[in-house]
Parts: sequence; structure tokens; C-alpha cells
Amino acid sequence: MSEKNKIKDVENIVIRFSGDSGDGMQLSGALFSNLSSILGNQISTFPDFPAEIRAPQGTLGGVSGYQMQIGSKEVYNSGGESDVLVAMNPAALKVYAKFLKKTSIIIVDADSFQKKDLDKAQFKTDDPFKELGLSSLEILSIPISTLTRQCLADSELDTKGKNRCKNMFALGLVCWLFNRPLDKLHDMLSSKFSKKPLLITANLKVLAAGYDYGHNQHLTASTYRIDPVDMESGFYMDVNGNTATAYGLIAAAEKAGLQLFLGSYPITPATDILHELVKRKELGVKVVQAEDEIAAICTTIGASFAGSLAATSTSGPGFTLKGEALGLAVMAELPLVVINVQRGGPSTGLPTKTEQTDLRQALYGRNGESPIVIIAATSPTNCFDSAYWAAKLALEHITPVVLLTDSYIANGSSAWRIPEEKEYIDINPHDIRNCASDVWSAALRDNETFARYWAAVGTEGYTHRLGGLEKDFATGAISMDPDNHEKMVEARKSKIDRIANFIPELEVIGDPAAAVAIIGWGGTYGHLREAVEHVLEKGHSIAFVHFNFISPLPKNTEQVLRRFKTLIVAEQNLGQFAGYLTTLFT
Repeated sequence: MSEKNKIKDVENIVIRFSGDSGDGMQLSGALFSNLSSILGNQISTFPDFPAEIRAPQGTLGGVSGYQMQIGSKEVYNSGGESDVLVAMNPAALKVYAKFLKKTSIIIVDADSFQKKDLDKAQFKTDDPFKELGLSSLEILSIPISTLTRQCLADSELDTKGKNRCKNMFALGLVCWLFNRPLDKLHDMLSSKFSKKPLLITANLKVLAAGYDYGHNQHLTASTYRIDPVDMESGFYMDVNGNTATAYGLIAAAEKAGLQLFLGSYPITPATDILHELVKRKELGVKVVQAEDEIAAICTTIGASFAGSLAATSTSGPGFTLKGEALGLAVMAELPLVVINVQRGGPSTGLPTKTEQTDLRQALYGRNGESPIVIIAATSPTNCFDSAYWAAKLALEHITPVVLLTDSYIANGSSAWRIPEEKEYIDINPHDIRNCASDVWSAALRDNETFARYWAAVGTEGYTHRLGGLEKDFATGAISMDPDNHEKMVEARKSKIDRIANFIPELEVIGDPAAAVAIIGWGGTYGHLREAVEHVLEKGHSIAFVHFNFISPLPKNTEQVLRRFKTLIVAEQNLGQFAGYLTTLFT
């Protein structure tokens, strides 16, 4: 074997496809990550796209990217710096240059690096690589657009249609670089364009041309190989967080023996939950796309009154609008799941970027003493488990539950082993079937959980009235008595506090005897876990504690945190979780 054909084995690699929003980089990235998942690699992906509907072509504001980390061992996140950057224009190169390593490979479409393209990307010279300090990197400047059109010279596609296939040429190059077979991609593309045979033929032809070009031109001194991971047997799929959230709700409804209802209104980045569930009518799922966020949660409250597993999905601005109705669900003590896929704020803010800035809003964003359960998903695949837990706690403790995910894990994806139904935790709704008393009322409570017994509206013999006004503790009738109100405030708080007895205890990763512990919550898990692993590999002592359950906290939280001399809370905000912990334990 010649030096040109040498294959290097690597444990993990970070790849970013980038270009204009219309360059098909999201598709190329998704196809490559799916292929890697099928071949047995661990993956974590993150699509990065602009908030604008369509910025001017070739400008910095219109750059779209898709990054993934692929590994032969555990992969915790989509990576930081890229080992390979595919940049289809100068703007993409400029936006993502800061995420390159000294050993990175850059693949560019030479046809898109003309003076007019450099001007659009605000370069000051005619050498963008030197201007960005990238001249020492391995740069593969290939006329991708020209080669794509030449490959499709005999195709019936028009010029625009031919140019749109250039993303497949780039994908073929990357498949060659990492010794990926193309047969599985044939199946994926045939499925995607099943109603457009002409596109299937064109894309497959260009894909093969990109692969062959890399092979024949010996573009690099070596190609790379990533061995598969020895994973537990089962059925796997590449799933993003929003889809996993939808699946978790479906599984919970099935386990609880209830119909799933979603009342929602489209909002970035939560809309895919609505899209996924509306396709699941065969599983008995009912979905209403309401006229606004307020109507969406109100339809959900109605479904909960009627005995369904009721959920609503939104992001920060929509969560704000849902606040009043969520307070009604607290007062009426109804099971309800509210999913908030967090994004940058305030107001419209950064709709396609991620933050963890809605924690205080989830904890306190209602009038009055209004305690609810809060869960924060930690990864794309954990969105399934967290949605399932959210439904379980809502139904078994008759309370609203807020599930916080975020744009990073909602849009990102990982390889997920589809669990068997027998692996699911049982869900036993705390309804009238569990009531042992001969005389039922809406005010009757279970002594262990302090939850009331849920009775679907219309059930014969269980007529009752629930609303937004305060209720008498003993009878459920409207009461304006201050002493009774104090008792009810304590009752609603006690119900939430007792849930700590029914959730998993907090675990310590790393050295439990360390002086320093890193604290995280929600979607920062992957990055913090990887950072802690690096510190441990260097021989330093450190511990890692990550929170999935926020309200109530696991019952051993104080015991765990007081072990450490120094606690460092790392979160994507100005210290909301750190402040929350401080109020509880100092």
C-alpha cells in the first residue's frame, strides 16, 4: 500500500458541513451522521442555522452548519473544534474558522471563492485563508460546483437543479475520507426522493463522483477509519431531542392506558414535537394546533379535565404566555406536561440558539405560591426518559410538570437504543380507581403523596367543580378564609416536596472524595461530562454532579453537595441554578 493510501485509525472525529441555507448542508450532515450510526459508531450532532428566513446568498448572516462528533467510544457532545470543515463558500469559512484546530482539514468549493463571493463575506484581501491565519492547514480546494455540473451533463435537470446536487459531491468526498461505504446512503436517498426518480438518479451519481474524485486524486496523505462501538444488542435509531420527547409522551400514554393529547402552537425550536405527534394518529394521539399559545395550554387543561395525558409544547416566549393558565392547573391540581424547549432570550431573542435562561421562569413565573415539578433533560436521547418521567409524575401526583429541554439537545441527535416496553417504569395514574374511601370529593387526598384523586369530567357519580378560586381543604367548595388558604398553600407545597421520595437519588461521577465538584443541570451534561473526563485522565481529582430533577431536588442533594469544599456551577445563564441552590442550602 502506498503512503497516499494509508489509513489511520482514530477514536473520534469532529466534522462540520457548512454553507448557505440553500446548499443542503443540513441534509449532507444528517445523512453522514445516520450512516455512521448504522455502521455502529457513537454520534452526537448539532445543526446550526440562522434565525432569518433566508439571508442574502453568500453573506455571513445566511451561513448554515451541521456539526457532528463520531467516535469508537462514548461520545458526550457534538464537539468543539472541528477536525474537518466543509465550507461551500467564503462566508461559511469565515464564520467557522474560529472552531478549527492546527491539524484540521478544510474542504472548499473553489467555484464559490471568486472575488464577488469574498466581497459578500467581507474579506479584505483575495486570500481568505491567509487573512484568517489558516494557510498552514491542509486545504482541499476543489471545483465542486463545476464537477457536479459536468457529472450531470446528460441529466434532464436544469442548471439550478444540477447545482443543488453539489452537497452530494461534498458528502461523497467525506465518505471517501473516512472510508464509509455508499450502499446505505443509496437506500436513504432513494427513500427521501422516492417520488422524484430523477433526483434519486442525479444525487446518487454525484455522490459516487465525489467519492471517486477523492479516491482517484489521492487528495490527502491518509484517510481515516473509526471502528464501531461494542453496543448492547437491540434496535437503534438516530434520534433528535424533539422526536425523543414525542416518543416519550407516546410511551407514557401507552403505559398509563390513556390517550395522549397535545395542544400546541408552532414556535422555534419546539415545533418538531408538534410535527411528530400529529403523524401518530394510528397510536391514538390527538393533536390540536391552536390559534395561539394561550389557547394551546387551555385546550390541554380541558383534555386533562377529560382524563387524557395532556401536554403542550413551546419555547421561552410562548412559555411566558402560558403562565396564567399554568397557574390555573396548579390551583385546580390537574396533571399536565408543559415542554419548554429553551432558546436565547429575552423576547424574540436568539430563536435558533440555545440557552438555559428559563429556569427562574419555570420555578417562579406565576402569581401566588405556585409550586410545580420541574425536570431538565440532559441529552437528545434523555429527552425520551425525561418526557416519560414528566408524564409519570404528572399522572401519579396530579400536578403540572414542566420539562425543560433546549435548542442544543432538541435539534441535536444521538444513536438511541429503542427500549422494550417491559423496560419502562410503570405508570399508575392517581385517579378514582385508587380511592379506597366510600365518599369521594375533589378535595380528598392520599396520605402518602398528598395528591388528590383525579376524576375525569363526566364520570357518573363523580360530579365536582374545580376552578381558579381557592378551595376548602376538607370539602373542595370555594373558600375565602385566610386560615384555610394558608393550609391549602402548604398542602400544594407538601405535595410537590413529597415527590422527592419517588425520584432517583443524585449520583456522583468521578472522585466522590474530591475537594472540587462541577455542578450542572439539563442540556450541558455532555460538555461538562467530557471536560470532567479530560481532567480525570490527566490525573487530577474532581467530581461531577448533574441534575435532571430540579423541583423537587433529589432527597440526597444536600448530603451530596456538602461533601465538597468547592462547588462550581456551570450553566448557560447568569447563575440561575446557582442562586436556586444557594437559597435552599445556605
